[in-house]
Order: sequence, then C-alpha cells, then structure tokens
Amino acid sequence: MSKKNTVYLAQSLDGFIADQQGNIDWLSKIDNPNHSDLGFGAFMADIDAIVMGRNTFDQVMKYGQWPYDKPVFVLSKSLKQLPQQSKGKAYLVCASEREVIAQLHQLGHDRLYIDGGKLVQNFLSQGLIDEAIVITVPVVLGKGLKWLPEQPLNCKINLLATSVLLGELVQSHYQIESR
Repeated sequence: MSKKNTVYLAQSLDGFIADQQGNIDWLSKIDNPNHSDLGFGAFMADIDAIVMGRNTFDQVMKYGQWPYDKPVFVLSKSLKQLPQQSKGKAYLVCASEREVIAQLHQLGHDRLYIDGGKLVQNFLSQGLIDEAIVITVPVVLGKGLKWLPEQPLNCKINLLATSVLLGELVQSHYQIESR
C-alpha cells in the first residue's frame, strides 16, 4: 500500500475553514435533508490514522461523543497530556511534522488524514501533503482561519475530479506533487 498524506476539509467560498472565533457552525446551515456524509465515510475507510492539531482536537472534544474509529495522533508542543475520555483513542505527539510521519509509517500507518488549519499549513509548506479533498460551501465569512499558507507553495497541483454535492457544494479532489 502506498504512503499518502491527505487533507479533507470544507472551506467557505473565500477560503476559510473556521470563522474568526474558530467556530465551524456555519457548516451546520447546509441543507442536507438525507444527512449525507458527503463521502467522508468512504474517505475514512481508506485512512489508517489521523494526525490532528491541538486546536482541532479541542474542537472535537466539544462534540461529546468520539467521532473516529481510527487512531488519532495529536501534535502539540504545549499540551502535557490528553483528557481521560480520549484515552486509547488519541495519542499525544511532540515531534516535527516529518518526524511524526516517519514514526507513524514505522507503526504501519501509511495513509494519513492531516486535520487542522495550522497543521495543514505546516504540512503543505514542507511538501508533506499528497492530496487534498476540498468541499467549497457557498458562504462568505470575510475573516477567519485559512488552511492555505500565506507564502507560495513549491508544488504542482493537479485537479483529479470535481463534483457537485447537495446541489450547492463543490467538491474538488487534487493531487499535490512536491517539486
């Protein structure tokens, strides 16, 4: 099985993944009468583990119920331990992006889901993302948290597929080749 680091996210039309306060409640305003997971379940079936930033982990902990059946590795230099309710499900890692990938590959986790705005920016800036699945929601937030770094990326981005979901969302699947 090939090694692959993938981003799967929803963004506003102006490229934000969260509002200025870090909230994603604007996503719940999408009309989804059949409660489609928009392909997330199929995506997760192809993933070995999740690498998550601390802020994203904090958001997940607010859900009350653990949403993942894959191991989650939380990258943080400031956290000393994870909450008890995440024991056996999430693991704290204090390492560089390259080190964590090497460690997870040694553990047999070859297909990684990279989740969290700042973490995704760091992985992209270092040429560590192989593909991105981006769902664009027709809403303009104006300000907030972007997932793309401010500086240009030294990579080639190929569009693999685009589809319309729920009659209003655009899902684009990109392959990212580092140069």
